[in-house]
Amino acid sequence: MLAVLIGVVSLGGCTRVLTALAVQSDDTVAGEIVVARAGGPPPVIALPPSLVGRVSVAPYAAESYQGSRLQFGGLRFDELNSLVTVAPEAEGRFRLNLRRVGNRIVLGGQVDLASVPVDRADVQLKVALPGEVVNTDGTVEGTTVAWVFTPGQVSEFTAVTGSPDPAAPSVARWTLLVAAVVAAAAVGAVLLARAHRNPPVRGEGRGP
Repeated sequence: MLAVLIGVVSLGGCTRVLTALAVQSDDTVAGEIVVARAGGPPPVIALPPSLVGRVSVAPYAAESYQGSRLQFGGLRFDELNSLVTVAPEAEGRFRLNLRRVGNRIVLGGQVDLASVPVDRADVQLKVALPGEVVNTDGTVEGTTVAWVFTPGQVSEFTAVTGSPDPAAPSVARWTLLVAAVVAAAAVGAVLLARAHRNPPVRGEGRGP
C-alpha cells in the first residue's frame, strides 16, 4: 500500500500536512489527509470536480492548528494523484507519481519546503503497502513506510512494493482454462472415435 502528500501551504503561520494512506491490492487507495495552519486563516480546499462527493471534507482543529480533514476510499491512482491540487496555495510545491509497473507499485515525488522557516512546518507522510517493501528512502516498519520532511529543504521520496497486477490473469484461472480446453478436446476425440468404430447398420432389403 503506497502514498500521496497534499502539498505545503506557506502563506504565513505554521503549516501542518499529515497524510496517512493505504494502497490496496486492487490498485485503489484509502486514506486521510490533514491540511491546516496555525497563526493564520485555514488553507482553502478546492476538490477536483471528479472527486466531489467521493472525498469528504470536515473541519480540523488541534492544538493551535485550524484547517480541514479529507477522508476517502476506493480512489484510483490517477484520482489520488489529482489531490495534489486540493490546496491551490500549495500548487507547484509538491510532485507525485503513483503508478503500477508490472507486478510492482512505484511511488515517487518531491516536497519543496525550501522557503519555509524551520519552525513553521509539520509535514509527514505514512503509507501502508499491499506487499513487501522492495526499495524506499523512508522509514520502514513491516509493510508501512513513513517520511518526515524537513523545513528549509527540497526533499524527494520514493517507495517500491511488490504487488501482483489485478488485471493480469491469475495462474489458477489460466490452469482452469487450459484444463477446460483439454477436457473439451478429449470429449470430442472420444465421440469421433466412437463414430468411426461403430458405423450405422443398414438393413438389407430384398429387391423386386
